[in-house]
Amino acid sequence: MYVQELEPVADSLGLSALVAALPLVIVLVLLGGVRMKAHLAGLTGLLAAALVAWLAYGMPLGQTVSSAAQGAAFGLFPILWIVVNALWVYRMTVRTRHFDILRRSFGRLSDDPRIQALVVAFCFGALLEALAGFGAPVAICSVMLVALGFDPVRAAVVALVANTAPVAFGAMGTPVVTLAQVTGLPLDDVASVVGRQTPLLALVVPLVLVFLVDGRRGLRETWVPALVCGIAFAVAQFAASNYVSAQLADIGAALAGAGALVAVPHARVPADESVRASVLTGARSEDLDETDTRGEVLRAYAPYALIVVIFSVAQIPAVKDWLAKATRTYDWPFLNVVDPDGNPVGGNLFTWPIVSTGGTLVLLAGILTALVLGVHARVAVREWAATVHELRFAILTVTSVLALAYVMNLSGQAATIGHFVAAAGAGLAFLSPVLGWFGVAVSGSDTSANALFGALQVTAAQESGLSPELLAAANSSGGVLGKMISPQNLTIACAAVGLAGREGDLLRKVLPWSLGLLLVMCLIVVGQSSPVLGWMLP
Repeated sequence: MYVQELEPVADSLGLSALVAALPLVIVLVLLGGVRMKAHLAGLTGLLAAALVAWLAYGMPLGQTVSSAAQGAAFGLFPILWIVVNALWVYRMTVRTRHFDILRRSFGRLSDDPRIQALVVAFCFGALLEALAGFGAPVAICSVMLVALGFDPVRAAVVALVANTAPVAFGAMGTPVVTLAQVTGLPLDDVASVVGRQTPLLALVVPLVLVFLVDGRRGLRETWVPALVCGIAFAVAQFAASNYVSAQLADIGAALAGAGALVAVPHARVPADESVRASVLTGARSEDLDETDTRGEVLRAYAPYALIVVIFSVAQIPAVKDWLAKATRTYDWPFLNVVDPDGNPVGGNLFTWPIVSTGGTLVLLAGILTALVLGVHARVAVREWAATVHELRFAILTVTSVLALAYVMNLSGQAATIGHFVAAAGAGLAFLSPVLGWFGVAVSGSDTSANALFGALQVTAAQESGLSPELLAAANSSGGVLGKMISPQNLTIACAAVGLAGREGDLLRKVLPWSLGLLLVMCLIVVGQSSPVLGWMLP
């Protein structure tokens, strides 16, 4: 049995937190400073985490290796299981040229690249995040923007920054569901508070996107449709998360945002040619001017409609319970960890939701997509294998970073950092989103960050007299802003637009936006912890 310690280094929480943070610092420095490839940085960080766990925390080497293996397994299933199957659906639409039809359909909504960025990266990206998440929106939206004529770097940056507001309710609400499970708080309570934080980001992000696309001119000329889109998205996300269902919050928000954007007259005004010339610095696909029949357009939208229907049906209580029967739970071998109070940690068990997980539902949608689009079974299998090959380095990055996160969590390194942050006392409300941001920046998953720090946030809140629901929600809401700088998302964005090996360049471009929006979220949480914005809480 391994008993976690909070202060293994010189009986000092500060020194222990400094040592515990080394693996995370190493990963970020290697990515942003040394420009090392993400999978190599992840493996190096994993080695550092294992050494800290073994040498500083006294975790037996066998249990250290076992915890890393469990993290890698979690990275493969369910995270990469969702990403691979979502991108497989996308590859089939590309092979049958229905993706081109979908892209032309989006392009006809407006010829203004600033509006196109809102439609593709913000609205359609939010729908993809709602259905699949875990990097799929960044990959698909980046490719679509490049096809519309965006420079690859600009397309990747826009897609990364857009992938913020919907993340907390992504993958059919997985992050907030996980947060409720690990904290013991009611799901409706947690979702309602998150739904009173992330919609405020939705008001800002569309304005940031038009600025990224066309600078001050873009903000000056298209702030009206950007703001209307953000307001519609925010209102729908707030309403769904508070009064309907957390699992359907992003679907409703994405559709509302797109509908509002199309309805605004400003969005349909033809763009000035000088705008297109200065913004679309990449090669625009020549086929954008082709015409498509209504039947082919419907077939192009069919894969995403199938995903919406399948996931919606899967949320029906009777169906959800039936799917959950296939879930299996195993005792993870060579792992026996208890927290400082002697309570077994959740990592001793491994849960395998074989059918109910999002990846399996997307796989079902992919099989039906193959039938609708007329893809032969042999070709569909070959495309699936090609998807795995295309994502091989991303798979290595995800598994290594999740292995790192699990080693840090099970050895006690994460708890040390969390308790150090919790010791901030009055500043806890400000630092609470930072902890979630840090967790997502490393793991690439708001779900993982909630699992990592959710319970700690509640404990810290109870000790400091703050609202447990507020700090738990802040962990998730702050975490969404770490998504754009996570190694996995950077790798997926680079792979999608042909910038392999340039993750460090993207990191330097999106880091200021990540930090700036994080500051906004920190101020929101501080306000909600005081009478200034306390009225916003349920």
